[in-house]
Amino acid sequence: MQIISNPSRNQWAQLLQRPHLNSQNLTAIVDEVLNRIRTEGDAAIRDYELQFDKAHLTDLQVSQAEMQEAEALVSNELKQALQTAKANIATFHAAQKHQLPKVETTQGVTCWQKAVPIEKVGLYVPGGTAPLFSTVLMLAIPAQIAGCSEIVLCTPPNAEGKVNPIILYAAQLSGVSKVFKIGGIQAIGAMAYGTESVPKVYKIFGPGNQYVMAAKQQVSLHDVAIDMPAGPSEVAIIADETANPASVAADMLSQAEHGKDSQSIVFTTSQALADALVTEVEKQVAMAPRKDFIQCSLEHSKIFILDSMDDVITMSNEYAPEHLIIMCKDYAMVAEQITNAGSVFMGYYTPESAGDYASGTNHTLPTSGYAKAYSGVNLDSYLKKITFQEITHDGLQKLGDTIEIMAENEQLMAHKYAVSIRRQ
Repeated sequence: MQIISNPSRNQWAQLLQRPHLNSQNLTAIVDEVLNRIRTEGDAAIRDYELQFDKAHLTDLQVSQAEMQEAEALVSNELKQALQTAKANIATFHAAQKHQLPKVETTQGVTCWQKAVPIEKVGLYVPGGTAPLFSTVLMLAIPAQIAGCSEIVLCTPPNAEGKVNPIILYAAQLSGVSKVFKIGGIQAIGAMAYGTESVPKVYKIFGPGNQYVMAAKQQVSLHDVAIDMPAGPSEVAIIADETANPASVAADMLSQAEHGKDSQSIVFTTSQALADALVTEVEKQVAMAPRKDFIQCSLEHSKIFILDSMDDVITMSNEYAPEHLIIMCKDYAMVAEQITNAGSVFMGYYTPESAGDYASGTNHTLPTSGYAKAYSGVNLDSYLKKITFQEITHDGLQKLGDTIEIMAENEQLMAHKYAVSIRRQ
């Protein structure tokens, strides 16, 4: 972990680069897998599941018996925790519903929008090094609230062909229609193209590694919509001398344990905090169960010491983190000046873990600087807005000259005539 003091502005872009795995053949691998899924369907999926997940599958879909078996394997304590998280997530996302008004733009000309749920959505939940059952809640609950009629979930099985029972319980709790034992690129291809077993969906949601992200971007060119480009997870922390170094270190490690290509960044004006952080991180790493992941992640994590809080805020906005934690005495003032972040965690008692699990906000967020242009998953992600308009005879008389003049000057005379014939 590096400590970098007062870098010049022209160094910021290079210093704030995300880590990338050495994947020179990434595009070629993704294209090959997607092409086989498109042409061979289930047969190709079974081959790739054997190759990548070491699972020999006969049925790709999780059966009802497996769902019932999974429920029995989940402890009552965890079930209660998931139900509490579900209630908070549902409350926050249901509050995002709003009535869209009809607007009379000119007398006799009325325009409005109608929010319509996307009928078929696909959710990808990584397996990898940890069962991300919380992602099931984050993706499926808003889809259910939005009214999506078919919610398909793909997640990788283990070598025995089983899906983690907690993921299956979360899927059942959240209203998922069908669950499939498919991971990685092949899961994205299956939902994008449809196979004998997997229905084609209209939009794909969910995080994943660089292969999954590349596959999502590839299928989005022609076949299906996606939520956002979502890659390795990251956190930035704005902290001053009032922050508790142990809390800051814990937040850094909670992000670092996601994976070797995760990143934790600290922006501060305090040399004393930076020095204390190095000691505290070393102490906490020694006690961490996922030490190997954390140590790799910390190799490309950084602490920036800057002259002023204005520089801290500017550099944070340039980084545009997926998660931003603000632990300083004027945290509300700092938060008001944040323009680029996926989700912001304010104050000394708001760890990023709360948003990951149970506070109610969504944890599926833009990474790799995409927070400059993308929002995290929310209720609107599952809705499409259809515009409507209705014009009376008098309304067309009032607006007709404007339309005809504009059409004529664009040399689109049939457009003009479509108005003129109605005004006769």
